[in-house]
Amino acid sequence: MSDFDLIVIGAGPGGYVAAIRAAQNGLKVACAESRETLGGTCLNVGCIPSKALLHASEYYEQAKSGALEKFGVKLGSVKLDWDAMQEEKTKAVGELTGGIEFLFKKNKVEWLKGRAAFTDKNTVEIGGKSYTADKFVIATGSSVTPLKGVEIDGEVVISSTEALSLPKVPKRMIVIGGGYIGLEMGSVYSRLGTEVTVVEYMDTITPGLDAEVTKAFARILKKQGLEMKTGTKVTGVERAGKGAKVTVEPAKGGDAEVLETDIVLLSIGRVPNTEGLNLEAAGLSLNDRKQIEVDERGRTAVEHIYAIGDVTPGPMLAHKAEDEGVAVADWAAGRTGYVNHKVIPAVVYTHPEVASVGLTEEQLKEAGTAYKTGKFPFAANSRAKTNRDMDGFVKVLADAETDRVLGVHILGTMAGTMIGQAAQAMEFGASSEDIALTCHAHPTHSEALKEAAMDVEGSPIHA
Repeated sequence: MSDFDLIVIGAGPGGYVAAIRAAQNGLKVACAESRETLGGTCLNVGCIPSKALLHASEYYEQAKSGALEKFGVKLGSVKLDWDAMQEEKTKAVGELTGGIEFLFKKNKVEWLKGRAAFTDKNTVEIGGKSYTADKFVIATGSSVTPLKGVEIDGEVVISSTEALSLPKVPKRMIVIGGGYIGLEMGSVYSRLGTEVTVVEYMDTITPGLDAEVTKAFARILKKQGLEMKTGTKVTGVERAGKGAKVTVEPAKGGDAEVLETDIVLLSIGRVPNTEGLNLEAAGLSLNDRKQIEVDERGRTAVEHIYAIGDVTPGPMLAHKAEDEGVAVADWAAGRTGYVNHKVIPAVVYTHPEVASVGLTEEQLKEAGTAYKTGKFPFAANSRAKTNRDMDGFVKVLADAETDRVLGVHILGTMAGTMIGQAAQAMEFGASSEDIALTCHAHPTHSEALKEAAMDVEGSPIHA
């Protein structure tokens, strides 16, 4: 008999959720994790601590800039206590990691501390001990993508991990990469007084998002003080005293330029954590992107070994991994799992936020799909106007023949929260008319989604 029915390798958002769900399904479950705390990159040095700093920095910026005075809130001298901001971030992380450990105990999931490596398709070695299982889930997440000519030293040249806990707020920062993580961390430090320059190889920031949204988003960030150098590649980073010199040049060729900075944040993407797993011993191999290919049930080429999250194809998002974790835990227990990979929302947690689900206008054009578009600006939304926070808009894309919603894209303060309704509507196969005819509470930001849906047929009320 095996030691466990299921061993999950990795306790990030996908792994710990898979372990708990499998235990709830009646399986004897263990979860291998080498960190001192559970939750993976997302909870320890990713999603959660970055959101804590984003939230705190927004408060500071509002108080420091005098933005609250128009509401009758007049403050005196405003000072930044960076240590206190860090402590509150750490407190939130600790509460959540401790919560997962409690859930493991509650659901009788055994935490096997250490890195796991396969010795054969039914056995892994963890911390010098061998464990067997009938089934496995690989959920080891991802790490920062390296860049030739840029060596992370953790002091001046850093990753997002170090960016969460710098000893002090720098005067200057260069962010290499105009994606979600780089823009979020760049916006944190920009609000705290850092001169931030974002260098992006592509012609636009957040290149995977709807182009119309990205264009408006970039304008807002520039207005906030972030300098954007798009269509630009970094050819080298050299330490210079207490700072660094970054050499850049146009991506399509041209004269080089040297930028001086105190901190360089490398944030060009992430790569799957598959090294050290000894996958060959289990009969597994990687594709050309170092990912583990899986079928519609999350099974690898070895049927009793599943893989989820960042080590598999698709967007590297915590909630995708979580949904996959629940699904494979159900499949492993003989139940029916479910994940709709066509309806996975994505959010950039800047201010304003950017959120999207489904297809972009560019993808629809490329596929030759006939579609209709509806848009509504937050400047015409009563709640946004009363909050004096009116940047952005909602965009709904619907099939020209069936009216089925194909994509929703939101640029606005509450975008991350609002996208949930759009995703649920798409999951149920809703038409734009379904959203338009659904009563929305007034005054709320979500009314902008209703009005954008009404605009698909050209009949919004307030625009």
